[in-house]
Amino acid sequence: MAINPNEDTEFNDALRKHGIIGPRETTPPSPSPPPSPTFDDLLNDFTTKELQELSEDAPDDETERLIAIHRLQRLAEERKDKLKARFGEVYPIGREDYTREVTEASKIDEEDDDNEKGTGVICFLYKDGIPRSDRAFQHVRSLAKRYPRSKFVSIVGDKCIPNLPDSRIPMFIVYRKGDIRQQIVAWSADRERRLEELEAILLVTGALDLPDRSGPVESRHDENEDDLEDDDGDPSSRMRSAATSTNVRPQRNIRSSKQKKDDSDSDFEFDM
Repeated sequence: MAINPNEDTEFNDALRKHGIIGPRETTPPSPSPPPSPTFDDLLNDFTTKELQELSEDAPDDETERLIAIHRLQRLAEERKDKLKARFGEVYPIGREDYTREVTEASKIDEEDDDNEKGTGVICFLYKDGIPRSDRAFQHVRSLAKRYPRSKFVSIVGDKCIPNLPDSRIPMFIVYRKGDIRQQIVAWSADRERRLEELEAILLVTGALDLPDRSGPVESRHDENEDDLEDDDGDPSSRMRSAATSTNVRPQRNIRSSKQKKDDSDSDFEFDM
């Protein structure tokens, strides 16, 4: 007769006592169920307009009061975000503007920023007529609208860096607190890149500031359908899905290696 060593029987207990069969396998504990969402968690899924409608249809006064409080908090957060949304478009600059509009602008802290982290500034070097550059410009305009707390500027590549070859276009130089955080050269030269991939690498470098408030976005800016494909509205999810497939080269200071660390960016010398 075959013996099932895992059966909980007196016979098996006797066999185990004499070392004939091994100890009974323990059943792994079941994982704890995820915590139930709180009332605030549920309300985060609604826009302020929808919260107003929920409040009007609340089954009792207490529920109406809680929804109203949540809505007021959301409105306050949205007002705070709007105050921080200083930009929202791509600003064309010339070489003579670079120090003021890029380097110095990246040192400016947001109002009430206790961390004094400065401003993320993304300088986009482009050239008209190069398909990958034109496509990247579309992405840059979309991201500038999506992240109005970060500053996007654009400049023709060889107007910024003399004799910059077309093979290095488009190019991104990311600044924060007066320092270069990342350089991206010849973006999408290897293959066509999606907006989410550019967004991912800019998030990783710390150039983009997410809104402080939680909850759904009230409305989205007009964007190309390609840009919205598989876009669930969560920048962090886009970052996770795209961050593994970029053609970013290792960071290298494009300023001359012979310059001293404390030299002013107004000299604007590049080692290309």
